[in-house]
Amino acid sequence: MKPEESYDIIVVGAGPAGSTAAMYAAEKDLSVLLVEKKKDIGVPLQCGGFLPHYPILQELVPNAELPVTLEEIPSDCIHATASYQRFIAPNGISKGFDVDADAIDRRRFDKHLAKEAGKAGAELLVGTNVIKVDDTKLLMDGAFGKFEVEGKVIIGADGPNSVVAKANNMLRDDDPMGTGIAFEYELSSVDVDRDAVEMYFGKDYVPGGYAWIISQGGDTANIGVGIREALFEQHLCARDYLERFMYKHPIASGKLSGASITSIVAGFVPVGGAPKVTANHNTLLAGDAAGHIIATNGGGISTAMLGGKLAGEAAADFLAGKCQLQEYETRWRQQMGLEIKTAVYVRKLMDRLMLSDRLMSTAIKMITPEQMKAIQCGQLPEPVRKTLLKLNVGLS
Repeated sequence: MKPEESYDIIVVGAGPAGSTAAMYAAEKDLSVLLVEKKKDIGVPLQCGGFLPHYPILQELVPNAELPVTLEEIPSDCIHATASYQRFIAPNGISKGFDVDADAIDRRRFDKHLAKEAGKAGAELLVGTNVIKVDDTKLLMDGAFGKFEVEGKVIIGADGPNSVVAKANNMLRDDDPMGTGIAFEYELSSVDVDRDAVEMYFGKDYVPGGYAWIISQGGDTANIGVGIREALFEQHLCARDYLERFMYKHPIASGKLSGASITSIVAGFVPVGGAPKVTANHNTLLAGDAAGHIIATNGGGISTAMLGGKLAGEAAADFLAGKCQLQEYETRWRQQMGLEIKTAVYVRKLMDRLMLSDRLMSTAIKMITPEQMKAIQCGQLPEPVRKTLLKLNVGLS
């Protein structure tokens, strides 16, 4: 299928941010083209799928009006549901809090969101790369040939290495600690806690990061590490750390003994915050391209979808003559900017602590479950800030 020569809005990237942007824009009776480089939306998978239930997501960003597609997730997009989140310190002690969350089947969920965009009237174009951005003209090449398409507004939802962002000089700070690598295995034949999401810390397994075990229901699970390349030991890669965690961690290895690896998932996670500019006179960024991530946990599905919603709405309002396109910048920062900024600050405080097993174990011991939950949400209660600062001083 070859697209038309021009559209009101072209959205690049059919992940949660892009599909949500396309859906909200198309609902305003605008012509919308949603372009995805993958031949099969959601495949290969590049990120896990831990998604708290709607009331908790609203707590995460209390000033936001979340997308309707987050209110009720189709049952066939859910692997399993968890009721508890547990932190395991380097010394083995654990602490946690109640949380209602789903382990999402991202392959099905991403397709579901793209289908919702199509139902709203957006035109989908898969297997197509954007190879050049010239103002609002996009040169594309892929399964349907090579061609140029022009839009009145371009929405870049094409991930942390966004082609659209690069062409518009809307880049994140060049900080090696600002980009993480998520490397995961999907496993079968495991015996893990089906009701809990577990997060493990320890410099020998995930220096400056954490590992996780998330049940996918039955005897299946998702395990992974979130880590920055700048902290790798010489000659090691993310896979090496995940293998070490899976086979040598004194607690996790027992639960994962005899497991079979059924899939490998890998992707970059922008944990350094948003670029200084995410909007100009004809282009917007949303999702990972805009740094819409809660850096303390690497979670970005809900914030990406919120960014997509606001981008789609702002583009539609702009084309209707109701606002300047740069209004988008104000809207998303009002609704989730503080949470994203605070999470980056907390992440930086935690970075040094997570390189010391003794201090990380002390931090988990001192911080209450309620305070842990706040940190996960990108919040920083004053007692926690004082505790983290005090422990960081101990590193000097």
